[in-house]
Amino acid sequence: MSVRLFASVLFVLVVAPSLAGQTRSYTPPRTPDGQPDLQGFWTNATYTPLERPKNVTKEFYTPEEAAAVEKQLAAADAAQTEPGTIEDVHYDFTQFGLDTHQAAYASNLRTSMIVDPPDGKLPPLSAEGKRRAAARAEYDKRHGRWDSAQNNQNDDRCMIFPGAGPPMMPQSYNSNYQIVQTPGYVTILFEMAHDVRIIPLDGRPHVPPDVRQWVGDSRGRWDGDTLVVETTNLNGKNPLSGSSEHMRVTERFTRVDADTIRYQFTVEDPATWTRPWAAELPMRRTTGPLFEHACHEGNYGLYNTLAGARRAEKEAAEAAAKKGSR
Repeated sequence: MSVRLFASVLFVLVVAPSLAGQTRSYTPPRTPDGQPDLQGFWTNATYTPLERPKNVTKEFYTPEEAAAVEKQLAAADAAQTEPGTIEDVHYDFTQFGLDTHQAAYASNLRTSMIVDPPDGKLPPLSAEGKRRAAARAEYDKRHGRWDSAQNNQNDDRCMIFPGAGPPMMPQSYNSNYQIVQTPGYVTILFEMAHDVRIIPLDGRPHVPPDVRQWVGDSRGRWDGDTLVVETTNLNGKNPLSGSSEHMRVTERFTRVDADTIRYQFTVEDPATWTRPWAAELPMRRTTGPLFEHACHEGNYGLYNTLAGARRAEKEAAEAAAKKGSR
């Protein structure tokens, strides 16, 4: 990380107060139809992990501790990959500046995004969650990630990324969003793979239970100056930490100053966890426009991925046969 960039991050950490626990009086501007104005370009790029790291027992770092942690993580971002390794061939984010630190950065002092449970960890898996996780682990053990098109992860094939939400989780890069409001709707465009959520505000019911969608079925309402969005009807194909298609997500968007939206979300999924859990992170204003994320190399590269898997299988079979003939 450059000295100038680190200095800017340190300034945010030391001078800008953490969102959590702060009560600041701020009246957001209004759209022409009277809605609190959330419009603009925002980023949730952060080094704050979803779960609290091991050996960390407090909810917030001091500014000095946070600066040290982020300096260490930024150095890891900037480290060059070892030539010839999978990481080197697949991605080196820094060669195009595609690392967590972009022009804007949503810094805060939290040790984890998760705020409930208080330990900053995901709740224990439910019985169904354990069964599904065990089945998935056994399947992955037998088949691996690369041996078929079906086993490739969604982002391998550039189909959808977790940042599309809900909830909207930070990515390694391109963690940028554009919010547009019109009478009766809020629209959120995600830069990575350009997924878009169109959220009606007119109180209409959710679509029937048998209609399942990649980003679910969202319905919004205003609670004072906070936009509350409830999403159901997910198809479970873009899971969050192993979640199921039964996951229900409630998001809250609150503009706390000219450059910051407090983004909070609660996840309910009895098919995965024993209790609901909640998280919080800031979204910081950034500079637009968003660019087309024309990510097709994963699909174009699928042939080579599968060819490599078949080659590895052939070599393993030949080695086993040679060993057996001795």
